[in-house]
Amino acid sequence: MKILVVEDDSEMGRLTQQWLTEQGYETTLTDNGIDALIALGRDNYAAAAVDVMLPGMSGFELSRRIRDSGSAMPIILLTARDAVEDRVYGLDAGADDYLVKPFDFTELGARLRAIFRRENSGPRIVHTIGRLQLDSLKMRASVGQTVITMSLREFALLRLLASSAGSTVSRTTMLEEVWGSTEHIDPNIVEQYISFLRRKLDPAVVGFQIVTVRGVGYQLNETA
Repeated sequence: MKILVVEDDSEMGRLTQQWLTEQGYETTLTDNGIDALIALGRDNYAAAAVDVMLPGMSGFELSRRIRDSGSAMPIILLTARDAVEDRVYGLDAGADDYLVKPFDFTELGARLRAIFRRENSGPRIVHTIGRLQLDSLKMRASVGQTVITMSLREFALLRLLASSAGSTVSRTTMLEEVWGSTEHIDPNIVEQYISFLRRKLDPAVVGFQIVTVRGVGYQLNETA
């Protein structure tokens, strides 16, 4: 598997690349967003580890450009900025995970493995709910010819809700199925991701709505 590392701190970039290489990954190291986009245009990567504070183009903007290009490649943002608003902004920009510096490289490895497990799990089919199609092979959501850009985690959460349409999915089930654990997870993360999905999925366009079942979880219901 190839991992793209985008880090402008030369020592941090070198150590990250070295550790990933020791774990058996092929790695490419760049120190800015423009070179990262060039690398992505030349080769296919399984995931990208992106520093937020990059020169010229922030990691937030790079994530957004990657998603705008139609790519569903997993993105993990690496940053010392740990404010809730920064995490929400990064996830809303298209990142799949957010790792706060300083971190142990074993945690980065665990986050990558969790992302790859989610990618490889679940049925490889096109599921239709309302007017929305969920393509599990391409990890893509669309209405007609219009692709709705979302992160892999947003897609996984929506697919879980769609697979149980009309029934309530508990927060615990969401954490276990989408995040892989209920431990060491921000208790508000499910609500944040439901909010992300609601912003992107207009019921009048997609033909369904995500309903809150207080104290339990969420339910996806088709609209008339």
